[in-house]
Amino acid sequence: MWGKYFSGREEKNFYLPGQEIKIDKSFSFKNYTCEKDPLSTCKNRVAFATLMFLLVYAVIGVRLFNVCITPNAGETKTADESDTIRAYAANPIKRADILDRNGTIIATSLPTVNLYANPKKILNAQKAAAELSRILPDIRYEDILAKLQRRGSFVYIKRNLSPAQQYQINYLGIPGLEFEDGEKRIYPHKNLFAHLLGNTNIDNKGISGIEKKLDERLTQSDIPLQLTIDAGIQDTIRSELAAAVEKYNAEGAAAILMDVKSGEIISMISLPDYDPNLNDYKTPRAQFNFATKGVYEPGSVLKIFNAALGLESGKVKLADRFDATKPLKLRYNTIKDYRGENRWLTLQEVLIYSSNIGSAQIALKVGKKEQQNFLKNLGFFEPIQGIEVAERGYPLVPRRWGEETTATGGYGYGISITPLHLVSAFAGVINGGIYHEPTLLKDNKNRESHRVVSFNTSKEMRKLLRGVVVEGSGKRANVLGYEVAGKTGTANKLVNGKYVDKKVMTSFLATFPASNPQYALFMVMDEPKPLKETWGFVTSGWNTVPTAGKIISEIAPQLNVKANYDLDELRRSRIIEATFEKPVRP
Repeated sequence: MWGKYFSGREEKNFYLPGQEIKIDKSFSFKNYTCEKDPLSTCKNRVAFATLMFLLVYAVIGVRLFNVCITPNAGETKTADESDTIRAYAANPIKRADILDRNGTIIATSLPTVNLYANPKKILNAQKAAAELSRILPDIRYEDILAKLQRRGSFVYIKRNLSPAQQYQINYLGIPGLEFEDGEKRIYPHKNLFAHLLGNTNIDNKGISGIEKKLDERLTQSDIPLQLTIDAGIQDTIRSELAAAVEKYNAEGAAAILMDVKSGEIISMISLPDYDPNLNDYKTPRAQFNFATKGVYEPGSVLKIFNAALGLESGKVKLADRFDATKPLKLRYNTIKDYRGENRWLTLQEVLIYSSNIGSAQIALKVGKKEQQNFLKNLGFFEPIQGIEVAERGYPLVPRRWGEETTATGGYGYGISITPLHLVSAFAGVINGGIYHEPTLLKDNKNRESHRVVSFNTSKEMRKLLRGVVVEGSGKRANVLGYEVAGKTGTANKLVNGKYVDKKVMTSFLATFPASNPQYALFMVMDEPKPLKETWGFVTSGWNTVPTAGKIISEIAPQLNVKANYDLDELRRSRIIEATFEKPVRP
């Protein structure tokens, strides 16, 4: 009998060889009804086996994929893996570029490759360490071996490999050595923006300067960060400042150039500096940003604000005279002039001859309370607000503010502030009377501004300071055509609680052009040495002032400041009630 198909309940049909098989498409697991022939059953079994085979291989494939992408998946990292254990992505977040005001790149990030190891997979640590130390000569064999013998499954061997190093290591074929994509911060101009920009650590995180202060902004957006700094101006000022430091054998120096109408910083230099691309800058002085953190007694440049205070208070007039015929004796102090005129001086002459005696009398005439309020309004009692660098100096102000402090504060002693404090306040005094918070970010609208002096006081101060450059200690900065106005300052340094004559800080605060101030320049030198050409003198007029003059003569054309040669010899050489508002001839 040929086979017959039955459902388990009753016999249904008989089929002869060669007859066409018609399959009932109905199928019920409940009633176990299925009408199929042996060929169909075989096909179904093969399909089922194939499906299961593919399923098994799919599971295996997924597991292999996970193992390849995350080599240490399922392994628990231990505390011994302290050498920068982190999840490493194939495409790390790019740190945004930093540009100067003209679009020049001054900081950028380049793709690189990092080498890491899984010590658990290193079969011969000694041999691997020997091979790696040959390819990576800057890392000692002992240090590499120690890393390869650590517990755990992840340790960095070296960041930022060169292509040649990557090729050689890869050619070794040592199991347990792997590569990952990385990113390295590059500063194309080397030392030029060292303290301004700061730098990043090995993980590309900002640790100083703008890189630290604006780290979140730089890592959360790839839109370039544009600064107010002009790379060309920065290069000019640094070159002249570095030459001056070398010439006068100074310990250091700083310079800041500011747009007085906006508070934008065009240039900021601190010397000595360093190359942030290298790792050999770890000296305290090289890392120190003198421009924003260097707190010191400024000396006679503070007479600018003392004179402005006198005029603003209404207690001092241009025509007033001050007795400088003899030293001014106070309870605990006797105030003298460096090279006294030994006569009565006008307010103009107090500044021209930098009279400590006259300045102290102005301060005492105004009084302690008004002096404190004025200096506080200039920002001298707290760190500079809003500036986009991490390093800010805290002013040093006496706890007790008596007659002595009032008098000495009038000529720059007893109060210690930073160069950034001075140039910011100075800009407010000579620009028409408005203090603008300084900024390094172009088109920064999130800043405070407030009035510090009246427009008339500001106007009179420009005239007074122009006199210092024409007839006083600032003569060597009298650049023809640019109407430079300013004030010198020389302050003795404290050593073991005593002021030392030959250890001084020399400063110069200047603006140009005086008739319509556009820029303020501040310069300071730390311990310049006397030269034969300076006749043994170390005061500001012999070192800082001529350096500032060179700088102004070079940068003024770069800044498109029009030279005004429409002043005759008399008006250039004498202080008169000049019409500063006279139009500049094109």
